[in-house]
Amino acid sequence: MNHPFSKERFDSMPLVGILRGFPANQMEKLAELYANAGLTTLEITMNTEGAAQTIASLVKAVGDKLNVGAGTVCSLDDLDQALEAGAQFIVTPVIDEAVIKKCVSLDIPIFPGAYTPSEIYRAWSLGATMVKVFPASKLGPDYIKEVLAPLNKIQLLPTGGISLDNMEAFIRAGARGFGIGSALVPKPLVEREEWEALSQHFNQFVTRYKGFVNEN
Repeated sequence: MNHPFSKERFDSMPLVGILRGFPANQMEKLAELYANAGLTTLEITMNTEGAAQTIASLVKAVGDKLNVGAGTVCSLDDLDQALEAGAQFIVTPVIDEAVIKKCVSLDIPIFPGAYTPSEIYRAWSLGATMVKVFPASKLGPDYIKEVLAPLNKIQLLPTGGISLDNMEAFIRAGARGFGIGSALVPKPLVEREEWEALSQHFNQFVTRYKGFVNEN
């Protein structure tokens, strides 16, 4: 059964957990804990071994509880593999016009990566659901605020270097969500199967994000 992307679910907790190179046999347990903590959206990068199979298995197992998508989609070939696996949304590190246009035509949420104001505006103009500002760690919250001053209708998803310590500053700057890798999903906890510690870690992000949003 196909499960479409849930915008309502994403909007309630717009943190995209980025999984790159995680052991396939631990993904389902990870995803269950992720959903139970109140997180909503997982991205499996296409440069992970067996990415398509992992996406397919996760969509089948938790697609009714999580948005499961594909990241590091750099070509139409990557896109076709991801969609065939059942990916519910697509994330790219760069602007590939053909990839964006195909996602828009298929009504698949697309989060293309961009860096400069011109790239951000171009991605949005092509139909991006949100624009992934990457790498955000080199730009900082002030960059988001400055870009949004003239481009206030664009929804930005800073990715790269986002953590519990700087999420609030990015939210105050106008970020509408985040792409977060190892800071949100620490690979050592997964590899050692420290599930209780991982659950507590996920809960920290949920609590902190809700606290920031409710204050503003």
